[in-house]
Amino acid sequence: MNRTKRKRLLAIVRERLSAHYPEAKCALNYEGDPWRLLIMTRLSAQCTDARVNEICKELFAKYPDCEALANADVEDVARIIRPIGLFRMKAANIVDASREVLLRFGGRVPSSMDELLSLPGVGRKTANLIIGDIYEGPAVVCDTHFMTVFARLGMYPEKLRDADKIEKIMRDTDEFLDGAELCHRVVTFGREVCTARSPLCGSCPLSDICRHRLGKEAELDE
Repeated sequence: MNRTKRKRLLAIVRERLSAHYPEAKCALNYEGDPWRLLIMTRLSAQCTDARVNEICKELFAKYPDCEALANADVEDVARIIRPIGLFRMKAANIVDASREVLLRFGGRVPSSMDELLSLPGVGRKTANLIIGDIYEGPAVVCDTHFMTVFARLGMYPEKLRDADKIEKIMRDTDEFLDGAELCHRVVTFGREVCTARSPLCGSCPLSDICRHRLGKEAELDE
């Protein structure tokens, strides 16, 4: 799909999902705290947001801020987050990242992509989410739902699962300039309607523009 058609299709997606999900927000309960969002997003890798929200109740009760977690015992943090996959590596990452934020940035989560990516365990998904949600900058949060939905719509080949390549493709339009709202709507849509295994095509607000449903040769009308 060329840039012009992709831009037009994204405009339709934005309009319809805005009507379908007027209140778009992150599923992680970070209470507006940039540092908590940083920690929770790292923990959410290969884990549901609901489980992260539950586990972080105990984590933040004991380590309520960046300084507290920066000085935490990694084994104790690992014990708390044990129900989350890859808990030992994640425990080390979030303690180390908290130390870096405290020592290098004075306790303030940085706002640039390069600075965020320099933190232990932080990848482009986490960085984009923070840039979009906290700093309201351009953000393309490529999680599994995002990648599945836009692949089915024909934005790129369905077999493509490289988040970095997909982010580059999607940034070629101006539909992600106002933060992460569109990303949150797409993720919610992916969870509730366009699921990986059993998409609810009959009740889908995007079914008439879905290349996966209409066939590989379907395109937007000129």
